[in-house]
Amino acid sequence: MKKITLLIAIAVSFTAISCKTENKETPAETASEETSSHQIVSLNGAITETIAALGKGDQIVGRDVTSTYPADLTAKDLGHVGRNMTIEGIMAVNPSLIIGSENDSNPELMKRIEESGIKTEIISQEFSVDGAKNLIKKVAEIIGANEYQNLYDKIDADIALIQNFEKKPKVLFIYARGANMLNVSGTGTPMDALIKIAGAENAITEFADFKPLTPESLIQGNPDVILMFETGVQSLGGNDGIFKVPGVEQTNAGKNKAIITMDGGLISNFGPRVGEAALELNKKLIEVTK
Repeated sequence: MKKITLLIAIAVSFTAISCKTENKETPAETASEETSSHQIVSLNGAITETIAALGKGDQIVGRDVTSTYPADLTAKDLGHVGRNMTIEGIMAVNPSLIIGSENDSNPELMKRIEESGIKTEIISQEFSVDGAKNLIKKVAEIIGANEYQNLYDKIDADIALIQNFEKKPKVLFIYARGANMLNVSGTGTPMDALIKIAGAENAITEFADFKPLTPESLIQGNPDVILMFETGVQSLGGNDGIFKVPGVEQTNAGKNKAIITMDGGLISNFGPRVGEAALELNKKLIEVTK
């Protein structure tokens, strides 16, 4: 899955163009941390989004290619350390703090970062509502931001608006980078989790992670709805390109033209906007299946 996750991260970036640690600070240390300022390099889009949501976006001096939100932050001339990050690229922006996810960790790079002596925090990221809240809490503790209940409240408010289906639609997520690079999501992926939170079910349950799409598996899965990144659809030449994929027109989704496209960062980050993403998907599912 790491190869597909890496490719997804790159695709998400086009839309906009832990050594796990625990907080063992005393109250006095936390208070001191809150008044300090960091020079942060974020190695994960959800973490970048969370830092900004906590009001500390001005402390980010470098970001990876998955950091495509918020627009006012990503529009700034920040150090773009890239997905294939190097210690030289990171050091060039003179950070005092590096924050990443263990899902994205490159052992060789982390070794170089450790040798550099820069303070580094690697967070365990889980693809669930509670996982998104835990990410917010961990990032808040690291950067010294105690006010994050409003982010929890927004997630809960959005989740509460999700409508149940009398019969859950089967949704297939297709990751595309052109007609020759098509993969489908099994279980255990961010898209699998979001589909379930939005009240639907994954059309593929036979395997975990991602596997290449075949016409046989597509027809066998027979999804009611196909979900894709906006950039994925663009790589196929638009919606018409989806129906040229062998097997699509034989599915319920193909017959009913039930295709949903969404922003890649929104549906894969699992940060402060996880409730917004699930609610938007829920609304789109209601629209295409009614």
